[in-house]
Amino acid sequence: MTALQGKGPTAVTDAPPPNPSASPDRSAKPDKLASLDRQLIELLRQRRTVVQADLQKSPAELIGRMSRANEAIDQVLAEMLPATDSADADALDRAGVRDWLRHAASFCLRGGENQRVAFLGPKYSYSYMATTRFFGAAAALAPVQSIEAVFESVVAGDCRSGVVPIENSTDGRIVDTLGMFVVHRVHICGEVFLPIHHNLLSRSPREAIKQVCSKPQALSQCRHWLARHLPTAQIVEVASTTEAARIASEQPGVAAVAGREAGRQYGLDVVDANIEDSPYNVTRFAVLGNETIDATGRDKTTMLLQVAHKPGALADAMAIFKNNRLNLTWIESFPIVGENAEYFFFIECEGHRSDPPVAAAIDSLKKQAMRLDILGSYPAAQPASE
Repeated sequence: MTALQGKGPTAVTDAPPPNPSASPDRSAKPDKLASLDRQLIELLRQRRTVVQADLQKSPAELIGRMSRANEAIDQVLAEMLPATDSADADALDRAGVRDWLRHAASFCLRGGENQRVAFLGPKYSYSYMATTRFFGAAAALAPVQSIEAVFESVVAGDCRSGVVPIENSTDGRIVDTLGMFVVHRVHICGEVFLPIHHNLLSRSPREAIKQVCSKPQALSQCRHWLARHLPTAQIVEVASTTEAARIASEQPGVAAVAGREAGRQYGLDVVDANIEDSPYNVTRFAVLGNETIDATGRDKTTMLLQVAHKPGALADAMAIFKNNRLNLTWIESFPIVGENAEYFFFIECEGHRSDPPVAAAIDSLKKQAMRLDILGSYPAAQPASE
């Protein structure tokens, strides 16, 4: 009710009743969003045109292009999305935007000559997540049954690239991968650090779980947690964490140790999260291929070395890195099959093989080594982040 003061008696008038048939005008918001979507599609079309034109000039590159795209994405994020207050409702999630841009980059690369990437499947495994972290979810992904099959796919040319785990911060080296480097001449063209968070996934509550299944490495990385919280449960090894999730989705009383994504795909509940024994549980993956990756100024070089089985031979080889002021970032011994107490050594140092100190070290090693394979020079990956 509104009172209107006039010269005469006070006049009182009722506000008009609302019209139930009238609806608020919401057309502006959908029209605006549709307009923005059209702009995004047009920008994606322009981006793909540029990438595809460049691919015509050098179709053999896949890993190098994706590596440079990832570096450019990180630079754009640093510029456009500096660290912000997490409470800011308008702040964009950096990880989400990075995935979105990486997806666009991989989408624009599709359609070239054999762009397939082999990885240890199935889909939603940790190897799958590492592969999409480097190549994007739009890449032509080819899941295979074993690490050996990843190498063979690249050697045979069935796939342009492959992704394999090389070491874990909890369990150390991945024996199957190192063994394949001894047998196959495949280059390391990049690396990926993937934080590994294992979850107990099931459709049953913890007290009803009688069996826990997963691949051996995942079970090993959670062995203390499992012994403490599920001491009577039967531990069953299966081929992959994704396979474990499938089994848990079909059998009451069975739980899987796997990532959240595998759990979502199979409709499992997270009974307990982050059950890995070490809070810093990271797996490093090697990106395989036959490309020569240009120096970036923040590179690593990995090599396979065999020295004579005599006192001081390994120490003399290590002195070469010291004399050339090269920092070693990884060294791993691997037994030579059929030989008693003789080893190959996987050695990784900072720098690109084209850098003078690295080149000088390689020349000196050639004079001492019984075998020296330069497995690759490639950009050092950014530290692992969620």
